[in-house]
Amino acid sequence: MGVLLLFNGGFMLLSSLVSLLTDDGVTFELTFAAFLVLFLGVFIMLLSRNHSKQIQKREGYIVVSFGWILMSLSGMLPYLFSGVIPDVSSAFFETMSGYTTTGSSVLNDIESVPKGILFWRSTTHWIGGMGIIVLAIAILPLLGIGGMQLFAAEAPGPSSDKLHPRITDTAKRLWFIYFGFTLIETLLLFFAGMSLFDAINHAMSTISTGGFSTKNSSVAFWNDTPIIQYIITFFMIIAGTNFVLSYFAFTGKVQKILHDQEFKYFIFFIGIATLLVTTVLFGQVDLKLSSFDHPQVLGTLESSFRHAFFQIVAVITTTGFVTADFTSWTPFLTILFFGFMFIGGSAGSTSGGIKGVRHLLMIKSGFLEFKRALHPNAIIQPRHNGSILKEEIIHNIYAFFILYMLSFIFGALVFASLGLDFESAIGVAASSLGNVGPALGNFGPSFSYSELPLLGKWWASFLMLLGRLELFTVLILFTPFFWKKN
Repeated sequence: MGVLLLFNGGFMLLSSLVSLLTDDGVTFELTFAAFLVLFLGVFIMLLSRNHSKQIQKREGYIVVSFGWILMSLSGMLPYLFSGVIPDVSSAFFETMSGYTTTGSSVLNDIESVPKGILFWRSTTHWIGGMGIIVLAIAILPLLGIGGMQLFAAEAPGPSSDKLHPRITDTAKRLWFIYFGFTLIETLLLFFAGMSLFDAINHAMSTISTGGFSTKNSSVAFWNDTPIIQYIITFFMIIAGTNFVLSYFAFTGKVQKILHDQEFKYFIFFIGIATLLVTTVLFGQVDLKLSSFDHPQVLGTLESSFRHAFFQIVAVITTTGFVTADFTSWTPFLTILFFGFMFIGGSAGSTSGGIKGVRHLLMIKSGFLEFKRALHPNAIIQPRHNGSILKEEIIHNIYAFFILYMLSFIFGALVFASLGLDFESAIGVAASSLGNVGPALGNFGPSFSYSELPLLGKWWASFLMLLGRLELFTVLILFTPFFWKKN
């Protein structure tokens, strides 16, 4: 916990430097918040220096869950001290949305926010993207603390691929790739026409599949610069792909990428969905009516393809950037995009959602049930990437899916009880649990979450955490047997 606070405080200091360089008037507030968090981090580390350094699986779950909450509580201080978000509920919502890479925001006029705060806002995405715990385990061995249990609790999905036998080296390699992609995208966006500040912020939001933007209209601000939107779309796909595959690409193991079933499913699904949505947009939608107020030449096949491609990738990878309000297109497309919120990117990516590999294995298992019905005495075992899967993995996936859908239904019921209409309730529940960002109804792509009731903000924050840590890590804390010693 102390190490996590030190990371938070360090990045706050970096944000205060940005504030100083841009002379935005909140340098003192950011610096004060940074030193306060650093002091708390050092205090906690000194307080616990003589405790056992061995972390078992039980402690791993506790550290991960409470670590995210602690990071969000400390991370909201810049908003409170600067007065940008003066109330605790909204500040916690914004911060949890940042760390969980959801991208939902209570800010109505983003462009009036000081640049130091905007940078901190994007940084919360960047820290949370790969997982603040995975970041920390590269440092924990220096303190004599093993990190394998933390990685198991934090790893985003059922993927068991490791880049290197030692967990610390795995974390370092993942973060090297993560930082490299962020740097490359920043340079490409800058040369494509963004300011350096906007390029850095959007790169951090893209690689983390977060969705916070520095503009009120999100990426729609650059609707007259298609190259910027194509660059962001490309990196959203990379961020939504298993980072182990990126490592294979850098080491020349291209065949492993081409033979990965989840990756092929991911690309194939995006391709088919883009073809479908492009056809509907080109034939039925006047995009001038649904692309905010930014002037552009639309109605062509290219613009239909670009908006369809961008929004599909943004929702499936749970990034949540916006080039147009997809809820204003057609009822068919609104329902379709609502369905996309339940898909998610690949296991081992920074995306939220159910994850593509789970959908793939459930579909495979369903077809195997047809075979078993015809051949009841045959031994039929599910396979993935050429390997036979253990039954407990399939059972885990089914359990996850059932829990996910129950969490969505219960989440929507709570929002409805707080006064949200049907469309808004199911939209916010799906978006929060899937870490998507834009929802439906009164909280669609054109609106902020400022009108969400106070209790609704806390409930949405819980759903964000639940979805980001993939249900089990959080829900297991509510079971009585977890707290029993034996």
